[in-house]
Amino acid sequence: TDKNGKVLFRTSNPDVYGDSKAEDDLVKSVLLNEEVIASTQIISREELEKEGQDLAEQAYIKFIPTLNEKPRPEKEETSGMVLKAAAPVMSYNNELLGVIYGGRLLNRDYEIVDKVKDTVYEGVKYKGKDIGTVTIFQRDLRISTNVQNLDGNRAIGTRVSEEVYDQVLVNGMPWVGRAFVVNNWYISAYEPIKNINGEIIGILYVGLLEEKFTDMQKETMGIFLSIALGGMALALIISYFLASGILKPINRLVYASKLLAKGDLTQRVKLTSKDEIGELAEAFNFMASSIKERDDLLKARTQQKIQESERLASLGRLAAGVAHEINNPLGAILIYSNLLLEESELHDPGRENLKKVVRETIRCKEIVKGLLDFARKTEPKKELTNINNILERVLSLVEKQTLFQNIKITKKLHPHLPMAMIDITQIQQVFMNIILNAAEAIQGKGSLTIGTQLLEDRRFIELEFTDTGCGIPQENMKKLFEPFFTTKEEANGIGLGLAISYGIIKNHGGNIEVKSQVGKGTTFIIKLPVKKM
Repeated sequence: TDKNGKVLFRTSNPDVYGDSKAEDDLVKSVLLNEEVIASTQIISREELEKEGQDLAEQAYIKFIPTLNEKPRPEKEETSGMVLKAAAPVMSYNNELLGVIYGGRLLNRDYEIVDKVKDTVYEGVKYKGKDIGTVTIFQRDLRISTNVQNLDGNRAIGTRVSEEVYDQVLVNGMPWVGRAFVVNNWYISAYEPIKNINGEIIGILYVGLLEEKFTDMQKETMGIFLSIALGGMALALIISYFLASGILKPINRLVYASKLLAKGDLTQRVKLTSKDEIGELAEAFNFMASSIKERDDLLKARTQQKIQESERLASLGRLAAGVAHEINNPLGAILIYSNLLLEESELHDPGRENLKKVVRETIRCKEIVKGLLDFARKTEPKKELTNINNILERVLSLVEKQTLFQNIKITKKLHPHLPMAMIDITQIQQVFMNIILNAAEAIQGKGSLTIGTQLLEDRRFIELEFTDTGCGIPQENMKKLFEPFFTTKEEANGIGLGLAISYGIIKNHGGNIEVKSQVGKGTTFIIKLPVKKM
């Protein structure tokens, strides 16, 4: 489109042009902000026909009656769900010339759902059926899926159950649990899909076939019952001939089997002999250990996923709150400091301080954005930069602070470091966070040594921050980069600094390590790639 949103050319349908896209949510956002944006969007049949008659036909789906569906008056879907992106087209003078946009229609496009299924479930099948399935819903209608009908075709046109509809589409909450999907029971998860305005327009579903686990349970119970019944029958037959010394281990085995059946997976049978009874007890112990091991592993993995989801959800809510509460006052500070800067004389001694206020206020806004980026996993804006220059800039900001009055800062910077492809604001945030943490750990008089070097493979730049502070206890090392973990008092931090720093370094294709001894000090080692990964 041109700078007013008027369509100049369509690659998919060159004969249709001249209509306006100025009211399209993504195009409007690019025209206003001159920034790249991407989102999921519902496009009407009329707009799809402008892009190509084949797209309108691909989007058309007729509803198929589905068990437990929520009643709807519509019998067909003519609009389509599109993954859409838009970007500004700028002139050499950085003036907006227009907007280029593109999209991918998800209706009957199976590449994404099949790719997710193959990646997550690695193509594993059970009794000829895929062990895992993935679906994209437009509202409650399946438009892209690898769930199959009884005839073996993809279940396009079927709909989600009323229970899931109310939870996800009406209340906007994820739904996780056991669900009947078209023709099989699945351990399922449903997550709302939102457009650029935060409106719920669909659902993303992933499911794991329950049949495999129920069969494993039945098989395990069958083996257990066979062993138990066999042991009981054998005990009845030989009870006439054997003394009570033989009956006792059998009774212990039966008792342990009953407790195991009730869910006590810690039960083991004490081996008292090396005869057949002893072998039976050993087999039982092996079976119980195997069941418990699988049960513990499943619980651990489930708990880990739940904790990760809870942490990310908490971080997302915190990020939204921080952006709302802090961005407004920061904007006011930035406006008034710029006004003061414009009114000051060129040789005014306070002019440099005003420039620092402006620069650091902008950095604060970038930090807030970085917090949101950490929660949303957005890509950093990288450019070629000298790492030493960033370190010098950070040190110039902190050296005069009261916290650093009794701290000797030693710089061992490699004079000929190659340029690195990094996001300057994000990396400056990481350095600032580590240096401030070091100063707080020193708690008075001490030293901080900062060094840079190019590693032998010439692919990575290594930075070391070594302080003579109190050190980090071993039990805290594994939790150091977890969101909201902190040993500081509540007023001094919420435990996000190192978590955000870790995410930033990882997003740059680098690595961050910590070495520490209690009472001696701590060294943070950061490795950043020389070239863009």
